[in-house]
Amino acid sequence: MTARLAIFDCDGTLVDSQANICLAMEYTFEQAGMPPPARNAIRRVVGLSLFEIMRVLLPNADSIKHTKMVELYRASYLALRNDGLEHEPLYDGMAGLLASMDESGWLLGVATGKSDRGLERCLDHHAIKGLFVTLQTADRHPSKPHPSMVHQALADADVAAGRAVVIGDTVYDIQMGRAAGTRTIGVNWGYHPVEELRAAGADAIAESMDELAALLGDFV
Repeated sequence: MTARLAIFDCDGTLVDSQANICLAMEYTFEQAGMPPPARNAIRRVVGLSLFEIMRVLLPNADSIKHTKMVELYRASYLALRNDGLEHEPLYDGMAGLLASMDESGWLLGVATGKSDRGLERCLDHHAIKGLFVTLQTADRHPSKPHPSMVHQALADADVAAGRAVVIGDTVYDIQMGRAAGTRTIGVNWGYHPVEELRAAGADAIAESMDELAALLGDFV
């Protein structure tokens, strides 16, 4: 059988990292002397690169300010992690799904707004890094929904777009996959409402981990 590639988003799809991200963003804005955004506003931008996140959260600031806020966020996140506040558990059933997909011959990848270091730390913590044949991050690509990460994942795995699927919880994931010519599956346990994923053009929506497994099992 021709190889198949499943490209997963990380935050909000593989792991529930909203507590980390919201705490770090709130601390960042406090350190900068500004009121922090509402948590819903923070969750809305999860998945974008940090610079794009700051552009969305601070639309009236200039690029110098956005860059400074990115640096401050990275320092804030590291400080919180060093204080033992980091918590980004795998969603229930995800470890089993990934292992089952690997055993059945799927190639697995990640395309995420995380940094290289952040993604590797997350995957190493959950002992799943070895399952993935390609890891794409915001360190080396334009922000989602640009399809660059998917294009590189396809090249790494030597899989055609028609034999690949992007799985994510945000419209950025769906738009990225569609722009790259892959199929797309939205999941309902992340940070964007299901109706928005449908409106973005998701080929299917998984309402549970079992439903995601079934959708992938039907992939031809």
